Amino acid sequence: MSSESTHQLDNQTIHSPLSMLYRWEQEKPDQHYMTQPVDGKSQTYTWAETATAVRKLAARLKTYEYHPGTRIAVLAKNTAEWVITDLAIMMAGHISVPIFATAGKDTIEYVLEHAECPLLFVGKLDNYDSINQCELEKVTTVGFPYEGYSADHKWHDFIDVAPLEENPVPDMNAIMTIIYTSGSTGQPKGVVHTYATICWAAQNSLNTLTISDADRAMSYLPLAHITERVLVELASFYSSMTLHFVESLETFARDVKHCRPTLFISVPRLWTKFQMGVLVKVSQKKLNVLLKIPFVGKKVAAKIREELGLNDARLWASGSAPLAPAIIKWFSKIGINISEGWGMTENSAYGTSSVPFRLDKIGCIGKAYEGVDIRIAEDGEIQVKSPCNMIGYYKDQEKTSGVFTNDGYLRTGDKGEIDSDGYVRITGRLKDIFKTEKGKYVTPAPIEAKIMENSVVEQVCVTGTNLPQPIALLVLSAEAQTKSKEEISQLLQATLEQVNAGLESHQRLDRIIVFLQEWSIENDLLTPTLKVKRHVIEERFSDVIHSKFKDKIVWQ
Repeated sequence: MSSESTHQLDNQTIHSPLSMLYRWEQEKPDQHYMTQPVDGKSQTYTWAETATAVRKLAARLKTYEYHPGTRIAVLAKNTAEWVITDLAIMMAGHISVPIFATAGKDTIEYVLEHAECPLLFVGKLDNYDSINQCELEKVTTVGFPYEGYSADHKWHDFIDVAPLEENPVPDMNAIMTIIYTSGSTGQPKGVVHTYATICWAAQNSLNTLTISDADRAMSYLPLAHITERVLVELASFYSSMTLHFVESLETFARDVKHCRPTLFISVPRLWTKFQMGVLVKVSQKKLNVLLKIPFVGKKVAAKIREELGLNDARLWASGSAPLAPAIIKWFSKIGINISEGWGMTENSAYGTSSVPFRLDKIGCIGKAYEGVDIRIAEDGEIQVKSPCNMIGYYKDQEKTSGVFTNDGYLRTGDKGEIDSDGYVRITGRLKDIFKTEKGKYVTPAPIEAKIMENSVVEQVCVTGTNLPQPIALLVLSAEAQTKSKEEISQLLQATLEQVNAGLESHQRLDRIIVFLQEWSIENDLLTPTLKVKRHVIEERFSDVIHSKFKDKIVWQ
């Protein structure tokens, strides 16, 4: 630990999260900070109560006499204890290693072994099978205060010690966290961030997103993911805004209404589910009529926002994957203007932002944040340089060297273009581009985006390596459940014709294959951030992909 709690970067002072904790502990001890629902009741934490819990846990961690910079893992869904643990790991002088709550046995064991973690905190999970199957002879476990897992130590007993009295602060160049990317291929890579890199992004996000202590945010997207970690958890340390957590999937709607968030970040799949929830109660045809009636339309839109718990929101955002333009326009009509953003674990999820919202820029991922330099390479790759770029991959100098250009830009793997206003549009992934039997290259992302404009489609994967023509594999949305098989086939046939009309001959889809089984994290067809695992889908459904069908809409 260093006596310096701040860091000068581009003439800007970057503070550590611990420095901010000490500040709010002194200046706002009784201000409400976190709300954790437990058994239907709200358990709240002030800044003073949070700091005390952090100090107790840090004191306990110090009794283990781990060498400074020891990696300590956290496997849990978002709770107040997750945030307390994160801060305590910092206060004790160690490095946090978050693991996705949906991770399987092999991933959990790999991360614990690769990062050499002697201690693992286990919290609330939807399913405890994976952690129960893990061999943890070399790892001490501590359980958060929720039923489901029998840990070596219980939370309340573990923190039943005198709180640490001193105010240790980290060297801002020291490693703060190692975040293992979910990835769509191979073992996850450990992305290494220092206090300076990741905190630069969190501290500066307050300016672009105008976050203040008056804001309230729902913390429900995985804290093991970079976006939630930077733009929600870490941003709360700098702004002293209020955090609210979710008790369970079943209580999500209730908890959002209780929070009434002013900032709400979600992912495409959930935005689609919100839309479907509205359309179950009122048909699209009726909604169109109501929204066009003066005065009535505004009241209807306000009522829908209230039912969603988003009537106080001033900023709505979406990330992790593209959100269909048709859905963004649909939400805009009810007063919810969703701003898409883009970033990677490797650059602290701090690349571009579409704030403020512009209807004419739908389909773009926004402009570069202040302090972030984005360029398009000769092969069309988006490359980015900023103070929040990672310092490397843990224990992997070869991959670290390969991901940075000679002049320090991060190779993102995304293809894109930048318009005259500085707005970036992603046109695909370099590694997703495939070659058909005719030797022609196809970029699937733009085609997938067009297919996703059909509201009966929830997930799609366009593939076609060594096929005469590309094909689309897809899973139906909740809205499709209200329609017959014949209706859906007609809608998909119309989409197929419409999409093909705008494509070059070698890009045109030969057919659409509809899968009735959902693609999910559990069956390994989606990453923890709900991205389609293209290579897994292509391998698992290889027989179907290479079969010959007469029909243009095929049901599986």
